[in-house]
Formats: sequence, structure tokens, C-alpha cells
Amino acid sequence: MPKKINHEERQVMILKKALEIFARDGYKDSNLSTIAEECGLSRPTLYQYFRDKNEIYYYAVKLVTGKMFAHYSTMAWDTSFGNSIDRLIHICYDIVDQAVIYEGELQSLMDVMLQSKREHVDFSQIIMKRTAKLTILFKRLLNSGIKNGEVIPDCDIEMVSRHLFTLLEAFCFQIAFLGNFSSSDSKVFISTYLDFFRTDK
Repeated sequence: MPKKINHEERQVMILKKALEIFARDGYKDSNLSTIAEECGLSRPTLYQYFRDKNEIYYYAVKLVTGKMFAHYSTMAWDTSFGNSIDRLIHICYDIVDQAVIYEGELQSLMDVMLQSKREHVDFSQIIMKRTAKLTILFKRLLNSGIKNGEVIPDCDIEMVSRHLFTLLEAFCFQIAFLGNFSSSDSKVFISTYLDFFRTDK
């Protein structure tokens, strides 16, 4: 009886190996033949999952962000995590923790982005599109907090959401490329910033 193939596991395996190859050989010089060979697959089998390199990278971003948003969308409205500011802090802490846990994968994604930019292949629109939901979630939580009297009424929701996203971006960059990242310091920074907008401070 032929072995049953878990297609989702195989996709993730291809993805991880492709990111390693992109980071090692450069996005421009990587090809599907190398990816197939290092995955132990034939090229036609690889084509059953991905048409080209761009699709592999897009799938990587989609996989990471899709799981993340499903998790945080649930967390955002779970009152067991506290009020809206507490939930925002909890989400930001979790993003930092996940970035630390998956430092290698994060570094590979960023390496590919930087290399592809030098080779005039720009993935920034894909990243922006896929991560826009996080900023929207921040805005909704802050707006809910104002309505519930948990967030100060003159809080600039647009600005605070942008600041949070930019902070998290900077932390992810530090985790991927700098050896002196302090998870605890980053969390203190996040909570100190968000505590300013509490009504119960």
C-alpha cells in the first residue's frame, strides 16, 4: 500500500528548504531544480505545489501571517486577558516571543527580502498587504477601549496603531540581525508606552 502523503507538511518542508536556499544562494540565483533536489522531490512534484519562486515566498508570508492573525483575532476579544490595553500588550508580547522562537525562519524571510530588493524584486507590497490586518486589529481594540472607558478619549488611534506596528517591525529586525536583543527590555518598552493611554493608571 503506498504511503499516504501529508500535503500540508510537504508544503511547509518545501517552504523552509526554499527559504534556506534563497538566503544561501541569493533569490536571483536560486532555482526550482535546486529546491526540488534538496527537498528530495522531482521537479514535476514540486510544480504540484508551487509554480515559481515568487509563489513560494508569497506562501511563506501567507502561512506566517495567516496563523498569526487567526490567533490574535481570538485573543483580541478574550476578556480573560484583561481590558483592551492589557490585550494589546499581551498580543505585542506574544509577537515578540514568537519572533524569538522562530528567529531562524524570520532571518531567512528578511534575508530574502533584502537580497531580492538588491536584485530589483520588491516583496514589500506583499508584506504590507498581509500585515495590514494587524494594524486594523490594533485600531479596533483601541476604539473599543475608548468606548468602554479603558483608553483615554483623546488617544490618536491611527498614530498609536502605527507606532505599535513600527515598534514590532523594529524588534523583529533586531531579533533577526542583532545579537544583543533583549526580549524583557522590549516588553517593558511596549507596556510603558501603552500604559500612558490607560484611564486606570
